[in-house]
Order: sequence, then structure tokens, then C-alpha cells
Amino acid sequence: MRYVPETLYEKITKYDFSVVFISSLLCIIGLFNIYSATGTSTVVGVEGLFTRQLISVGIGVALMVVLSMIDYRKFGHLPYILYGISILLLLVVLVLGRSAYGARRWINIGFLNLQPSEIAKFSTILALARYFANDMNIEGYSLRDLLIPTIMVAVPAGLIVIQPDLGSALLLLISVFSLFLFLKMRKNSLIILAVVASIAAPVIYNFALKDYQRKRVMTFIDPSLDPKGAGYNSLQSKIAVGSGRLVGKGYMKGTQTHLNFLPEHHTDFIFSVHAEENGFVGSLFLLLLYALLLASGIRIASRAGDKFGVLVAVGFVAMLFWQAFINIGMVIGIMPVVGITLPFMSYGGTSVIMSFAIVGILQSISIRRYMF
Repeated sequence: MRYVPETLYEKITKYDFSVVFISSLLCIIGLFNIYSATGTSTVVGVEGLFTRQLISVGIGVALMVVLSMIDYRKFGHLPYILYGISILLLLVVLVLGRSAYGARRWINIGFLNLQPSEIAKFSTILALARYFANDMNIEGYSLRDLLIPTIMVAVPAGLIVIQPDLGSALLLLISVFSLFLFLKMRKNSLIILAVVASIAAPVIYNFALKDYQRKRVMTFIDPSLDPKGAGYNSLQSKIAVGSGRLVGKGYMKGTQTHLNFLPEHHTDFIFSVHAEENGFVGSLFLLLLYALLLASGIRIASRAGDKFGVLVAVGFVAMLFWQAFINIGMVIGIMPVVGITLPFMSYGGTSVIMSFAIVGILQSISIRRYMF
């Protein structure tokens, strides 16, 4: 017989408050950084961003609470429905989406600029977890076995690339590949993929990437090749991080940020703002919070009561890890600049809402681990 906590009190007592506390603390730190980055900025268009982020955080927290109270095992075909809706939104944004910085990635719904790629990443993980939930394959998956899941990933990833948003597409592909590795792929399949990737990489670089994307790759290797162009963001970001030294310059005293040398400081480069103002000590504390958040997610996955819960938790933890790793790596110069937000920290309504949605589902899995 299985026992599942039903009353509100029982559900609250089974909460994994470490995940809620850490994600909330990251979000609060992010809000302080966004206020610092935009509060005294003279850059046109940043007015009111802090207020908009507060509204998005409120929506995200409410969604987190609702999802945590819903039994994830009763989702049924909902992951597939959500996946279909996200594909539809990706098609709509290509036609009716708002353009900025040469990309069409947002749908303006009044109080929020909806970013369908964030919903697509979330829904794809859920749909794949549902697909594999009832599969009892223990020998490992071949490339043929992964044909349908690969198509499920390729469709949203391809639509995201068209926007263009190479960073989000890359994040989705890496996260899903991590899930495939967890499910266990056959060795010969991994070898074939490695050979295909080594052949495809130069072809993609020369024929698929746009000029500015190739410049980003080259300036990642050597930012000094174009210090006032493609390498500018990376150089200014590293200057901001390094200038923080041990304990930072103090809150709202970052010169790189407030003199507007640091680009996109409220979104992609929010970690640079934090590092400049709080130094090595503050940056280390932030990295520790992310490590604890990921460890909590892994603990929830290890205790999940069914395969669907395990796969959902693993997929979401992988996505959070790679998103944080790529963003921070981009900021300190060990990854190319690809335009990925830092979870819970960066300005971005859809991003922070979906991050809290992930926490909500992780809580739902945690609450219902007591089954026997």
C-alpha cells in the first residue's frame, strides 16, 4: 500500500525547505543586483526593470506554491500538451514576436515580455521524462532507440536557433544529452556521436553560424582580436570581476557597472555586477549557494518515488547546472558569450518564473517521496 500526504499540513511538513530557501536567497541577491545595475543607470530603456522583475518574482513564487501542491504523478499527458503549446508559441514568436538586438524572441503580453524558449526548455524536459517513464530498457539506448526523443528535442531547438538564440538552443541540447547519459547510452552510440560531432563542428562553424557568432567564437579564444567589437563584452566583464578583488567595491559602487562600461549588466552579465561589488568572497558565496541548490535537487532525485520523478528532477537539475555554468563561464572568459541568463539572478520575467516553476515541481516530487 502506498501512503501519500494529502492534508495541507502534511504537505508543508514534507517540504524540502533547503531548495526554497536557497532559490529565494539567490533571487533576493539578484533583485539587489538588478536594482544596483539599473537604479542609477543612464542607459535608455532600463527604467522600471526592477519593478517588472518584482512582479515576475511574485508570479513565479505563486506558481511554485501551486505546482508543489499538485501531485506530479497525475500529470498524465499534460507534459505533451505543454510541449505542444511551447512549439506553437515558438512558431508565433517568429511571426508576431518583438524584435531586439537583431533577434525575435519575445511576445509582448502587456505586463510581461513572454519568452517562449524558456517555456520550451521546461516543457521538453517534462515531455522526455514522460516518454521514458514507462520504458524498462536496462541495457542502454542505441541511436535508433533515441530517434523519437531526438526529434522531440530537435524541433524546439531548431525553432529557437531561427530566432536566433543559439545560447538557449545549446542549453537545451546539453541538458537533454545529460539526461540521455543518465538513462545510459550504449558505448558504440557515444562513439558514433563523438565522430559525427567532430565532423559536424567545422561544418557548422563555417556554414551554419552567422558572422557575429563566428566572431564570438574567435574572440572567446582571444578577446584582444576585436576589443571594441565582438570582444568588448568579454573584456569589460573580466575587468569588472577582477576589479572586485577580495571583498568588492561595495553596494552600488561598481564603476564598470555605473559608468556603463559593462554591457547588459542587468541580464547576461549580472554575475559581473555581483563580483565587482562583493569581490571574491561574495562570488564564492554565490557559487556555494548554486552548489547547495544543485545538491538539494540531486537529493530529491535520489529519493523520488518513481522513474518519472527521477527523470524530471535529473533533467531540471542538469538544466540549472548548465545554465549557471555557461553564464558564469561566459562572464569570467572560459566560455564564449552566448546570451544565457543566470538562474534566479538575471533580469528576465519568463526566466525567473520558469526557474521557480522548476522548484515547485521539485517540491512536488519531494513531498511525495514517502511511498511504500
